[in-house]
Amino acid sequence: MKAVILAGGFGTRISEETHLKPKPMIEIGGKPILWHIMKRYSAYGINEFVICSGYMGNVIKDYFKKKHEDWEVNVLDTGKNTMTGGRLKRVKKYIKNETFCFTYGDSLNNANISNIIKFHKDKGKLATVTACHPPEKYGILKIERDMVVSFEEKPEKNNEWVNAGYFVLEPQIFELIKDDSTVWEKEPMKQLISKNQFSAFKHKGFYKSMDTISDRNFLEKLWNNDNAEWKNWK
Repeated sequence: MKAVILAGGFGTRISEETHLKPKPMIEIGGKPILWHIMKRYSAYGINEFVICSGYMGNVIKDYFKKKHEDWEVNVLDTGKNTMTGGRLKRVKKYIKNETFCFTYGDSLNNANISNIIKFHKDKGKLATVTACHPPEKYGILKIERDMVVSFEEKPEKNNEWVNAGYFVLEPQIFELIKDDSTVWEKEPMKQLISKNQFSAFKHKGFYKSMDTISDRNFLEKLWNNDNAEWKNWK
């Protein structure tokens, strides 16, 4: 199984460092957050990665030219201004006709990826999202009987489930993405919901998105204090 990781955005909210490198390459404990995400997947036997690069994608390519782990890594230039759905569609040729994982290159959690994949297969739907309860404002998922029934992008109040990434997807989802301007979190997800094809794996453990320098410093502190809950490798 392959894991596709979005790593092409500008990272404007964490611009203190992203004028030097793309957001997924900002380091925690001396390694890019992208590497941490990949290490988590690798611990569950997923060692084939497609990285959707864009802004300063050459930094990511240069990093993976050096063999850091026993991984197969394809860094694909998906364009500087391409939206999330458009970036995802551009990797279709790498996926072929197989189930695959898909996530954002700026967040960490300690969910059991094998359990997410099993849950996805048991549900038999086209898409599964990992849903969490973080304290910040994120897009809200309304879930009924493990199925996503609605999605609201960043509402004023947040006391429900949120989109934490770590999707498991079937290749048919590519048909829902029109072009580079398609935002994955909008029309494609709405279509999946309307077709009753969007299940949600509820994760009540650790989850953190790195949106600001403060977030990065928080994750760095956890790492330095040996409290990095996402670390599942030796």
